[in-house]
Amino acid sequence: MNTLKAEKRSMDDKAKKLRREGYVTGNVFGRSLAESIPVKIEKKEAERFLSVCNKGSEAKLTIDTTDYDVLVKEVDYDPIKRQTLEIDFQVLTEGEKVHSVAEIVLVNHDKVQGVVEQHMEEIPYKAAKSALVEKVSVDIGELKPGDSIKVGDLDIAKDKDVSISPDVLEKVIVSVTEQTYAETDTDTDEDGEASEA
Repeated sequence: MNTLKAEKRSMDDKAKKLRREGYVTGNVFGRSLAESIPVKIEKKEAERFLSVCNKGSEAKLTIDTTDYDVLVKEVDYDPIKRQTLEIDFQVLTEGEKVHSVAEIVLVNHDKVQGVVEQHMEEIPYKAAKSALVEKVSVDIGELKPGDSIKVGDLDIAKDKDVSISPDVLEKVIVSVTEQTYAETDTDTDEDGEASEA
């Protein structure tokens, strides 16, 4: 399991000030906590962690000297400044079902004869700690134009320990359409004629 170190943050320290000082702010909450814990994480430590973890990942979070088994609930990233602003964590309790997301990873993309369109990046679901899923690999190697895969077609949808809402089960994850070569063929013909002249 991936680990991350954090320090308790005084609410007197403003988030903008901490970011200027090289920290990422965060919040830790959960049913087992009397109240949520505001934290700060060294920017380099946060970047190292996020290079292998993301929203929906399970991890061990050390706050000062206490370890917590947590789920990464939210990652607030500023694409303009190219920096992570905040990471929120939920403490996992044995037997408690939590809302999370599983990242969708398409495999055998290169075997598909057609144009692949990915419609979903992640699958929202609810599960206990023991059944959490970080990533779902979807093999699309056998798909042909006109084919598609829905959430309900995947193994995660058949797992009795994982709850997915009926409307999500009906959503299309990936579809394949016919490749059109019309423009390319025309360009090739013109090039051919020009080279022969």
